[in-house]
Amino acid sequence: MPTLIDVVEALFFASDSPLEAERIREVLELTHAAEARALVDELRERYAAADRALTIVAVGGGYRMVTRPEIAPWLMRLVKSRTRARLSRPALETLAIVAYRQSASRPEVDAVRGVNSEGVLENLLERRLIRITGRKEAPGRPFLYETTREFLVAFGLRDLDDLPKVEGELIVPELVAAATDGEAQAEQDPGPGGAGVPAGG
Repeated sequence: MPTLIDVVEALFFASDSPLEAERIREVLELTHAAEARALVDELRERYAAADRALTIVAVGGGYRMVTRPEIAPWLMRLVKSRTRARLSRPALETLAIVAYRQSASRPEVDAVRGVNSEGVLENLLERRLIRITGRKEAPGRPFLYETTREFLVAFGLRDLDDLPKVEGELIVPELVAAATDGEAQAEQDPGPGGAGVPAGG
């Protein structure tokens, strides 16, 4: 007869997404989620005591079975043979903008990157790393994007507070760009006799 610890281990092995303590409680028909957390801690301690290659970590609001960092060199050899494409540099740039802004529209992403990001955003949507949360109250009412739980899992984050801290603030040059355009026009057309664009005659 399997013990509760055995069942918890099997749940982690079979699950393709993090398991919350409440979900474990429901499956095992426990009284409180605290009992589920205690079982998870006991399983983690069992792995540590036996010096196993696996461990349990908190990620994405739940728990997940992962390999220990020391096993990484061998896993990297395996990863090199996988066919699934990795995230491109444009995709990582776009994902970082969305992750730190929560939420961001396509015009905002375009303004920061300086290029059209429509294709990149569609790719991230397909990978379920971002999702549409609504529309921005702005001309054209563009979609707003934010990161998903899959994003947290993919990058090994418990929540958004685990994102690396950055200095300063991510400023989207929306009104600033308009003001700059106005200044540029003034510089190019100073009037007759000026050093800018010659006045038509």
